[in-house]
Amino acid sequence: MGGDKIHRLAARAIGGAKAMIVTSGAGLGVDSGLPDFRGDQGFWKAYPMYERLGISFVGAANPVNFQDDPAFGWGFYGHRTHLYRSVEPHDGFRILARWIERFGMDSFIVTSNVDGQFQKAGFREERILEVHGSIHHLQCLSPCSGAIWPNREEIPVDPDTMRARSIPRCIRCGGTARPNVLMFGDFSWVADRTSLQEERFGIFLEENLGREAVVVELGAGTAIPTIRYMSERLGRRAGATVVRINPREPWIDEPHLSIAEGALAALRAIDAYLPAG
Repeated sequence: MGGDKIHRLAARAIGGAKAMIVTSGAGLGVDSGLPDFRGDQGFWKAYPMYERLGISFVGAANPVNFQDDPAFGWGFYGHRTHLYRSVEPHDGFRILARWIERFGMDSFIVTSNVDGQFQKAGFREERILEVHGSIHHLQCLSPCSGAIWPNREEIPVDPDTMRARSIPRCIRCGGTARPNVLMFGDFSWVADRTSLQEERFGIFLEENLGREAVVVELGAGTAIPTIRYMSERLGRRAGATVVRINPREPWIDEPHLSIAEGALAALRAIDAYLPAG
C-alpha cells in the first residue's frame, strides 16, 4: 500500500476514534537518541565495553549481577539512569498528546520501556502502564519488603570498566537496592507498582468497551514481543484498529494498518492528514 494512502487511512482511524491506546517498545526512543539494543551487535554498539567482556544485553540486564557484584550490576543501570534523565522526548510524544486533546479521546499508554519518557513528556502517571517497571524507581534486592521508592540516586559510572562508584541502598534494611525493573531471569522483582497500573488499565478497557478505538503501536519488535502481542489482543476488540509503526518489522494482518517507518517520521506524516486544531 502506498505511503500516502496508508498515512491517510491511519489519520482516518485516529480522527474517528473515541479512545486511543499507545503501545510502545524500544524503537520509540530511537528518535530521541536512545539505543534500542537490537541484537547483540546493537547492544555492543551502545556499550562496547560489554563486547570486550563477551556480555550480551541478556547478561547485563540480569539481577544476578546485583547479587554477585553490585558495582557491576549498577554500572549498566547507573549509566542508563543518567542517560534517560538527560534525554528529552522527541516531537512524536507531543504529536500524540495533541491528537488526544484535539479529538477528546480517552487514552492510555502501555510501554515496555523503563525510561520514563512518557511521564517526562507530560503524560499522566495514572494513565501509563509500564509492563517491565521503571528505572526511576528502586526496590530492595532481597527483597526485604514490598517497598518501592523513587530513584533519586546519583550513580557515577566508570565508562572503562562499567562499574558504579556508589551503590544505592535499601531504605528499609540498608542492603543493596536495585531498579524496580523486570530483568531477564528475574527472581526478586516487586511487581506491585506495575500491578496497580494493570488494574487501572483494566478499568480503562472496561469503560471503553465497544467504543471506536485506535491502537498506535510504535517501535515494538519481535525479539521480546510483549507489546506486539498486547496490540494484537487489543485489535481483536470490537471497533478497534491497530496502526503498527515499525521500520523493520511492520507486518500485521488486515484490516489493521502497517507502516514501515520510524516513529517520528510516521507520526508526522499521519499528522499532516489530520485537521488542524
